[in-house]
Amino acid sequence: MQSPCLKEVEQVCLHGCCPNPLIGLPAEPRNSTSKPKSTAATCRRNFVSTTATSFYPNTHFTNHESLPSLKESFTHFIKAYPQYSDTTRVDQIRSKEYYHLSLSNHVCLDYIGIGLFSHLQLQAQNSSTIANASSSPQPRYSGFPLFRTFHKSVNLKSQLLHGGEGLELESAIKKRIMGFLNISENDYCMVFTANKSSAFKLVAESYPFQSSRKLLTVYDYKSEAVESMVSTSKKRGARFLSTEFKWPRLRIRSEKLRKMIVRKRKNKKSTRGLFVFPLQSRLTGASYSYQWMSVAQENGWHVLLDACALGPKDMDSFGLSLFQPDFLVCSFYKVFGENPTGFACLFVKKSMVSVLEPSACTGIVSLIPAKKLSRLPDDSSGTDTDLEKTFTLAAQVDEQGEISEVKKREINCKENRSETSKLGESDEVQENNRSLEIECRGLDQVDSLGLILISSRGRCLTNWLINALLKLQHPDTENKIPLVRIYGPKVKFDRGPALAFNLYDWKGEKVEPVLIQKLADRSNISLSHGFLHQIWFSDKYEEEKERVIERRKSEGKEMRGNKKIADQGITVVTTALGFLANFEDTYRLWSFVARFLDADFVEKERWRYTALNQKTIEV
Repeated sequence: MQSPCLKEVEQVCLHGCCPNPLIGLPAEPRNSTSKPKSTAATCRRNFVSTTATSFYPNTHFTNHESLPSLKESFTHFIKAYPQYSDTTRVDQIRSKEYYHLSLSNHVCLDYIGIGLFSHLQLQAQNSSTIANASSSPQPRYSGFPLFRTFHKSVNLKSQLLHGGEGLELESAIKKRIMGFLNISENDYCMVFTANKSSAFKLVAESYPFQSSRKLLTVYDYKSEAVESMVSTSKKRGARFLSTEFKWPRLRIRSEKLRKMIVRKRKNKKSTRGLFVFPLQSRLTGASYSYQWMSVAQENGWHVLLDACALGPKDMDSFGLSLFQPDFLVCSFYKVFGENPTGFACLFVKKSMVSVLEPSACTGIVSLIPAKKLSRLPDDSSGTDTDLEKTFTLAAQVDEQGEISEVKKREINCKENRSETSKLGESDEVQENNRSLEIECRGLDQVDSLGLILISSRGRCLTNWLINALLKLQHPDTENKIPLVRIYGPKVKFDRGPALAFNLYDWKGEKVEPVLIQKLADRSNISLSHGFLHQIWFSDKYEEEKERVIERRKSEGKEMRGNKKIADQGITVVTTALGFLANFEDTYRLWSFVARFLDADFVEKERWRYTALNQKTIEV
């Protein structure tokens, strides 16, 4: 199951144009003492140097009105990153398939995951639905794009052993996703789940923690999915462990993590537990070494790989044949900038299925064609019971795509039994044949662009944005207080396209991330916020720790005595650059952030936010 792009990426990396997908793996024996003249390390250093010196070096902007124009900034950007001009195909796809972004003037910087369909495809599908219904009442549920998820009352192990292929639409999308991720059906089973949290909880409910008692996670931020897994695992007898991240760069505290992973007794062969590992942080963009998975497997851990924060083609460089995680989780949404709903995919290694335990946890879903939902009887209320009935009927389609006369009357209870029934049968056969060739145009576009082009574009935009944000500084302050503080890696060649930051006023006081998010919404820019935690401070940063760490109570936290254990960390603003992001998106975010250099603007919005009790503010 060797990745088709792996050899290509390695060759490019030798010339310094792309990060090595296997960085962090043990180096092969060196047969030569000579070093190549041009190395990947040199390329990385040159990239950082170019980023720092190409855009107004040694200059700070102290007023939002003094920022260079979009056109001028783009000129400097292209001079610094001429390779960005090779990514114009992305702009063509965006203007043709996602034209709604320009029409709405919306900057979407809050999408994590991969889109299945394009906006143009969605519009064409809806137009087709309306045209087909022109001679009859408009179908109910016609607003749903292509499919809807339906919860199944089945445990994970039973579904993996006896679930079969499911509906033809579901089977077709499953095959398309596995092909997109370069995952072999010979090695892995796959189920659809409602979201990432459901996938994590399913694993926690089914994993044999009675015999393999430890749960070890590597997350620098508070995650609802991880919290759900930890809570469920503890109830089943698991001992929870978590790695720490060193301030200020938030790198993994390697020495401690290695101690938790490595066996103390080398001759002991039992499984130690479940190691949950993301390849990069979805908040800070920090990338983590693949080697941690290898070390964990060598020391008797089962590995769950969280791929939800990866770029759209990063799995091509991963090389599953090298690591073979026991579980893998990734997520998909329907349409970028239009419909954020979707599902997650849980992949389970086939050799792992027999180890799992039966559970009562729900979270597995089926994908139901929207057209089947439109066939509810006129007197149906559209409740979950009606949907369940429709799903049950749809699932009884036999291998030829035919439905019995009885079932057909239940779906089309207002129709006659004669010619209308025969036409319904013919339509059903045609619909099922079409579902086998369902077009996931979002995935097709990513495949056509490829890993190198997408990675290069994201690298240029992300690092330019970081450099630009760090040039914003408050005026007339003795200590030259910067407006922006970035957490985790800053300008770096092989960082992810995500960013965590905070804004500070001229007095050095933090501006509330929720307020920033609301004001960004008012400017038609979608951002998110999160909570960094598990941060470790060495002795020399102890004083800084008292200034930056927040302590907040959490409803789900354990009790110690009669007191709740407070969460300790930092609330941050977060942004994510998808493959469709362009330079104007990053410039608009920079321009918006620069407005916080105006002390009057900050105080006015703070007062407004506080006066409305932080809940009913309308922006």
